[in-house]
Amino acid sequence: MERIAVYVHADDPISQAGVASQLRPRPEVRVLDTAEAEQAKVALVVADKVTEPTLKVLRSLQRGGVRLVLVVAELDDTDLVAAVEAGVAGLVRRAEATPERMVSVIRSAAAGEGSVPPDLLGRLLDQVGRLQRQVLWPRGLTFAGLAEREIEVLKLVADGYDTSEIAHHLAYSERTVKNVLHDVTTRLQLRNRSHAVAYALREGLI
Repeated sequence: MERIAVYVHADDPISQAGVASQLRPRPEVRVLDTAEAEQAKVALVVADKVTEPTLKVLRSLQRGGVRLVLVVAELDDTDLVAAVEAGVAGLVRRAEATPERMVSVIRSAAAGEGSVPPDLLGRLLDQVGRLQRQVLWPRGLTFAGLAEREIEVLKLVADGYDTSEIAHHLAYSERTVKNVLHDVTTRLQLRNRSHAVAYALREGLI
């Protein structure tokens, strides 16, 4: 079994040394020094709270393409969403951060899976549902960033309809159809209609 390369980052050097020393004896992981951080497959970030500096660290590590695990002492609902938005794939409460638990979450993250304590997952899903109901739906948006009307237009483009046929089918003006396609391609930085259709297919929207 190949050992998972892990970089440990903490708010303070004592926590960093402590977590690293707990993980080093484990055969499943290889703890990297700071100089080797770029080789990490998983970064384990230890913090008391999800503060702005913590989120900055998470975002900068995620830009390097590593999977993120957060070990945190305190976490409210807002922090939970912020951590997930910053790219965290695994969450461990500091009080539950045994070597076994941390290795289990690290392995899940390395495999591309998420790992969140069940009660936190329930809270996260509540937050997501609230966001959908209170913010996105009233504006006609979905989590993919596309409005229902935009999805309808892209489905018809994918079926080979031209602008006038789409307009007729949806009872829109041709200008409206063109505007919808322009808005989608501009907002999502897509090159053209075909690229927009490919994006929608890849995201499972159509």
